[in-house]
Amino acid sequence: MKKPTVIWLNVTIFLVTFLIAVIAVPYRALTYGFDNAEIIFALLCFIYCGMSITAGYHRLWSHKTYQAHWSLRFIFALGGAFALQNSILHWCSDHRIHHKHVDKNDVDPYSAKMGFWYSHIGWMCREYQASRYSDYKNVRDLQKDAIVMWQHKHYLLLTLLMNIGIPVAFGLWHGNLINSLLLVGFFRLVMSHHTTFFINSLAHIWGKQTYTDKNTARDNGLLAYLTFGEGYHNYHHMFENDYRNGIRWWQYDPTKWLIKSCQWLGLTHHLRVSPEDKIEKMRIAMTLKNTKAKLITHPNTEQTLIYLQQEYELLVSKINEYYLVRKKVLQAKRDHLLAEVEKSDLMAQYQELKQRLTEQRRSWQTLTEKLG
Repeated sequence: MKKPTVIWLNVTIFLVTFLIAVIAVPYRALTYGFDNAEIIFALLCFIYCGMSITAGYHRLWSHKTYQAHWSLRFIFALGGAFALQNSILHWCSDHRIHHKHVDKNDVDPYSAKMGFWYSHIGWMCREYQASRYSDYKNVRDLQKDAIVMWQHKHYLLLTLLMNIGIPVAFGLWHGNLINSLLLVGFFRLVMSHHTTFFINSLAHIWGKQTYTDKNTARDNGLLAYLTFGEGYHNYHHMFENDYRNGIRWWQYDPTKWLIKSCQWLGLTHHLRVSPEDKIEKMRIAMTLKNTKAKLITHPNTEQTLIYLQQEYELLVSKINEYYLVRKKVLQAKRDHLLAEVEKSDLMAQYQELKQRLTEQRRSWQTLTEKLG
């Protein structure tokens, strides 16, 4: 089959900016140097671009995991243009197709099964699915957002103003235009591009399948550091409507922290989270599957598998019992019956089930670690 037409504009942008970032920037650093103000400002711009994509394009507009004040949406819209990753409307359309048809090579815009190069950057270098640039049926909800449509209509102008205007303005103010163009302009842009692209490529190749193996998405804590929390990608593909990617307190997810902080300021609301019991059951189901796969050569395999299955079913039943009573306790507290609840049989039952669940979790962890 004839290869699709090369998108020379994209190829030129990617190639020229990359060469300047890896050749001109290091050369300038060695021969002239960058001062602290330039480095800090470039880092701040990188963070602004990255968070505009993760908190704005991704978690706000693509997945509607929360709602945001118009001022925050406006800031993200400008940051998205600064990141030079297409308009909100088009980016979200692509991403929703990716989630709906993940790993289907003929539909998924950046299917990881097409290889690292294709999913990382190759899909943007040729007209593989030209219809994507005119069909926005899957983002009709976003077409009702005035800021989204304003950015889409004026995207080219906004990208020029942000990517040229900000480095030039800072360079003129700081007194070194060349340094600013190289560091704030080219280097920041290349870093912004490729750290985001890692989610389409590396996050589908490298890491753990903690919650599902029905798609190629992986959880990778290291990638989370490079992508403002997006590295917990296996979780995200199972629970895409959750505003969090790193659900544990110790997981690095600054996008989650930003969204939650903005809620305290009244800039975000209706933050969506996935049910804890569903998350836990998905995780232990994968643990069961992986442990069973390792038991093929285990002595007394049949008896061990039976015991493992029994322990799994017991854990699931205790999870169901605990969260059912927990829901009743929380509802009573919401109904302002806290004093009554604390002294009730319901609370005693809740505490007993919590203890039993804790014990069963420990038993399950000990068993799977021993067999694994």
